[in-house]
Amino acid sequence: MIHPRQVLARNYLAWFACVVLAALIQTNWPEALRLQEVSPDIVIVLIVYFAIAYGEERAMFTGVVGGLYQDVAVNTTLGHHVLCYVVIGYIIGRLATRLISEHAAVKAGLVLLAGFCQGVAYITIQYAMQPQRGMLYPILNTAAPIAFYSAIITPFVFAAVDRIFHKRTIISDGIV
Repeated sequence: MIHPRQVLARNYLAWFACVVLAALIQTNWPEALRLQEVSPDIVIVLIVYFAIAYGEERAMFTGVVGGLYQDVAVNTTLGHHVLCYVVIGYIIGRLATRLISEHAAVKAGLVLLAGFCQGVAYITIQYAMQPQRGMLYPILNTAAPIAFYSAIITPFVFAAVDRIFHKRTIISDGIV
């Protein structure tokens, strides 16, 4: 017999492995996903997924784990990705409770909005630390294309993660 604690522990372990795997793919193999010099932000897609499926708390924890891994792996100042992802996770989690988020266009739109806002927040932090880099050009050249590419891969990532976390049982009358 499987106890509820074991199911809960497996669910959290699967969530943690999923977030770390997404951050690992995003930081270590961006060439495999690169299209016209743009790589998607898989972690932001997962943040939106968990914001819709489990609420803002799980989305914020996803932002902490994914952002911490990215900050360490990419060798940026610790906390840049974490701060941006956590804030976006909270905002999208609160927004998702007020939307009918079952439609694929709404999910992709939320990923587009979250990706663009995360990119703007990250570039704003970089601009505050190094004003000579500029701000408008990186937003148009980096944040917008990454947000669009992330929105395009949303159905594929959502389908893969949905298979892991929401297994459906087949009953004789149909799918429940």
